[in-house]
Amino acid sequence: MSDFNERLLSRRGFLTVAGLGAMVAGSGCASASRATISTLTAFSGGGSYGSSRYRAMYGRMVDNGEVIPAVNLSRVPEQFLRREVADPTGEKPGTVVVDTGAKFAYYVMPGGRAMRYGVGVGREGFGWSGRADVRMKRIWPTWTPPREMIQRKPELAEYAGGMPGGIMNPLGARALYLFQGGRDTLYRLHGSPEYWTIGTNESSGCIRFMNQDIIDLYDRVNVGAPVLVKSGVYV
Repeated sequence: MSDFNERLLSRRGFLTVAGLGAMVAGSGCASASRATISTLTAFSGGGSYGSSRYRAMYGRMVDNGEVIPAVNLSRVPEQFLRREVADPTGEKPGTVVVDTGAKFAYYVMPGGRAMRYGVGVGREGFGWSGRADVRMKRIWPTWTPPREMIQRKPELAEYAGGMPGGIMNPLGARALYLFQGGRDTLYRLHGSPEYWTIGTNESSGCIRFMNQDIIDLYDRVNVGAPVLVKSGVYV
């Protein structure tokens, strides 16, 4: 981890992020300019792990005034880095497909192609599956703990009106809110500063992306886009 990352995610900061990330579980997981970086295009396979293209893709970036640290690529298995692949889903272009078993999310593109992202799946991520649509998109979303959570953990009372978006917010740089039949599923596709949980079941909450990846997905997905969540379907 770089010196910058170490300063940002100090022990106190890390415990804050990890603790709040776990608390998101109790809340269901629970417009501005795009990032000021020009290296958010996908890596289309080839090249070596840790290549300059990967480093640029996952480098330090400034987004709407927030500094997102670079990802330490040695802590993320190569298969979970963003890349363009042949579409394995058969869904129509514009659809987001999440395979909770394989820890991949796909954004379906024209021509039989898809953008694939590695994800981390929390216990709430396994608790729902099916079809939905993206009803809302938020940049640096606010996280609000529900009343019953505050009753269990009075220290969260300071966030009763919402925890402002920021690098320490457990919803990360972006969130996509899934609705089904006009009702909120409480299921979120969201960012996380804890990139080392990508590809694992260690995270609480819903479906976590690296912040650099959720920004890329956010910029591709339209409000109303269909989403399919399944487990262990695609190789």
